[in-house]
Amino acid sequence: MLEPQKSGPALIEEIDRTLTATPTLWWLGHAGFVIRFANITFYVDPCFSTPPGRSRLTAPPLAGGQVRHADMILATHAHPGHLDAPSVTAMLQGSRAAKLVLPKSAADHAHALGIPYPRMSTTDAGLRIEYFKDSLYGRIYAVPSAHPGLDRTGAGGHPYLGYLIRFGRWTIYHAGDCAPYPDLAMRLRPYNVTVALLPIGAGGFTPSEAAQLAIDIEAKWVVPMHYGTFSEDRESDFVAHMLGHRPELRFRVFRVGEKWTVPEE
Repeated sequence: MLEPQKSGPALIEEIDRTLTATPTLWWLGHAGFVIRFANITFYVDPCFSTPPGRSRLTAPPLAGGQVRHADMILATHAHPGHLDAPSVTAMLQGSRAAKLVLPKSAADHAHALGIPYPRMSTTDAGLRIEYFKDSLYGRIYAVPSAHPGLDRTGAGGHPYLGYLIRFGRWTIYHAGDCAPYPDLAMRLRPYNVTVALLPIGAGGFTPSEAAQLAIDIEAKWVVPMHYGTFSEDRESDFVAHMLGHRPELRFRVFRVGEKWTVPEE
């Protein structure tokens, strides 16, 4: 099993000490990221346990109980690799002011997993959640994700979402579990995406599809995810495609537990 670049208390300390003028990201493996802007700390799809039927190729960088500084925890959908109940319940217990952002169609499922309704902020495509801390302001917009199609629940709403996390003029797009669909670029283009976090591999984007979406939405950076944690999907195919066919596009490939600050433009 591969070890994270940084983990445990050392990773928590690094996150807490990071104060930057642009967003900073850490990859937690699979689709999990920490996104921090100044002293605001969001966790997206944190999964530190091993879902049933899966085996880990990379050790988790944290345990849920170590996280006591989360301002918001975002889950893109209800699958256990993205809404990991053991991790999220422990994180909510340690981060007493945090809420879990999730699709409205997943609220009853999350409650059945032990997450109280008052600790949830539900959302759906086209809705916005606002977060204020001190003099800072963050916004979370939801867009539908195709997994592999654009499903809707019987009660309405999309069960699979992507999130556009906006701080000032910087926008991080986390696609969740998403395959390309015809009007995805049209939905994303108005947000001026700075960094696109895209799932590469089976059920997600091919490297060429990821590159094309980045071009279509004029994203400044592309970051692959959803590989190397529970599957043998590799980032090397993505890197080879970008270097060989899209050298004009900027991209960043993470190791688990690695820090990266978005460059000032």
